[in-house]
Amino acid sequence: MKKIISVCGSDLDDEHLSDYALKIAEQVGRLVAKNDFALLCGGRGGIMEAACRGAKLEHGLTIGILPYSKQEANNFIDIAIPTTIGNIRNFLVANSGDVIIAIGGRWGTLNEISFSMIYNKPLILIKGTGGCVDEIINGCIMQNIESEYYVVNSAEDAIDKAKEILSR
Repeated sequence: MKKIISVCGSDLDDEHLSDYALKIAEQVGRLVAKNDFALLCGGRGGIMEAACRGAKLEHGLTIGILPYSKQEANNFIDIAIPTTIGNIRNFLVANSGDVIIAIGGRWGTLNEISFSMIYNKPLILIKGTGGCVDEIINGCIMQNIESEYYVVNSAEDAIDKAKEILSR
């Protein structure tokens, strides 16, 4: 059975979404596919689309858990799962992954990160990608709470850490 890497991050409407974060997301997607993992995400634009595009460049499998309908899926989704539950789907994105990788993000990403921590899912934050990910890393969110997550500096480091975690 394929292991699943959930990728969390901002949708296309995030005004603070950087080209750097999108580049990292695409690299993560490529490496997810190269290592024969399935990529799961919220299925829409921005970080999700960039990660799926990268996975498809390497002929990987992409799964999108969508808030409402299949029509919301980006063009790189292989399996679109419409939920009709809106952002409550964030629980499914976080809980379905064997490892969660977060890139940038706003409230939805923070919600997925929270579910990852609540349910003790391995969580990898990519430093320098902005949004809530950098806020957590910099100690601006949850600074007095002991939570286990991994901070990495690149897409390659994220996948190396995911492989290490999954080999245990």
